[in-house]
Amino acid sequence: MESALTHLECSRSGERYDADIVQGLSKEAVPLIARYDVERAGRTLTREALATRPPDLWRYREMLPVRDSDHVITLGEGMTPLVPLPRYGARLGLPRLLMKDEGLIPTGSFKARGAAVGVSRAHELGVTGIAMPTNGNAGSAWATYSARAGMKSLIAMPVAAPAITRTECVAVGAELYLVDGLIGDAGRVIASALAARDGYQDVSTLKEPYRIEGKKTMGYEIVEQLGFRVPDAILYPTGGGVGLIGIFKALREMQQLGWIGDKLPKLIAVQAEGCAPIVRAFRSGAEVSEPFPNPHTVAFGITVPKALGDFLVLHAVRATGGTAVAVSDEALLAEQRRLAADEGTFICPEGAACFAAVRQLREGGFLSSADEVVVLNTGAGIKYPETIPVDVPILPPDGSIPA
Repeated sequence: MESALTHLECSRSGERYDADIVQGLSKEAVPLIARYDVERAGRTLTREALATRPPDLWRYREMLPVRDSDHVITLGEGMTPLVPLPRYGARLGLPRLLMKDEGLIPTGSFKARGAAVGVSRAHELGVTGIAMPTNGNAGSAWATYSARAGMKSLIAMPVAAPAITRTECVAVGAELYLVDGLIGDAGRVIASALAARDGYQDVSTLKEPYRIEGKKTMGYEIVEQLGFRVPDAILYPTGGGVGLIGIFKALREMQQLGWIGDKLPKLIAVQAEGCAPIVRAFRSGAEVSEPFPNPHTVAFGITVPKALGDFLVLHAVRATGGTAVAVSDEALLAEQRRLAADEGTFICPEGAACFAAVRQLREGGFLSSADEVVVLNTGAGIKYPETIPVDVPILPPDGSIPA
């Protein structure tokens, strides 16, 4: 099994770039996209071959960018469960509701997918350290995989990022800084530091080409887990939007591989009302978003006022007949509690935003009772204990529980 990677491509102009040197953005300051010889990949990447491969994301190696398997840095990531939600789905009028539960992946969030592939390719290309701003989970994932690879990591995150993600970074030996500001402020700190360091790669969201490749494997897995067919809709919590861009890329690649037909699922970008630049752009018909003023939401992972790949997210949503939805913090926290009580699944607030959007779209008629709907839960709820207040009675040693 070898990678069929051929080149990188500017996501705006289509200009080709060499994939075998370290690359950042294109000349037009937009993301580069990895391209493959799909015909060659398809000779060995078949449905029959997949049945014999380990249950991790590297099962799709021909359509991933690491050329030599000796450079694969892995903690067993991928092939997370596609969980039916019968009780909760019945309440919403969606009996075919499913959750792709990324909370069970290493580091407790889907960020491990992008980190596994991004770090592996950086390691293969001779990078000795990675640097990035983060809202928390991406930083802890990239720091973890960098440690696994024997590489250095420089991480800056807003002081308001989830506390557990700081602990994860420190535990694996990352060089961590907290910034009194938002992720954009952390990005400026990283850019300044990189100017004085050799051997480090800036792996900020979409500023290197391979995070998308890790995230796209969610799309491959959903299709494989459904018996090589697509659902009617996929909902994704959208900050930087890499996962949604990646899933759309995976769907197009699987069409080329002959795994699926013309029908694509409606891709639905979900944001919080307190930070909804993609939703505003979608509603106005714009091709790019405007920076969102005074962003704030309990779903901290999607607090991205202006995404570098916003035009790619908007294209994916529109090309599939999808939509973009904003939900309130009150609504997403309520759904987090409802889902946990109904199905025993404690999910992250970003994933809960998608379930609030499902309720909204079902009530508004965008989703029908016949639709098969997949929701991406992007992380484990236990990483966000502050979202569930615990106010319960304290009993004395000789106390008793009321009948």
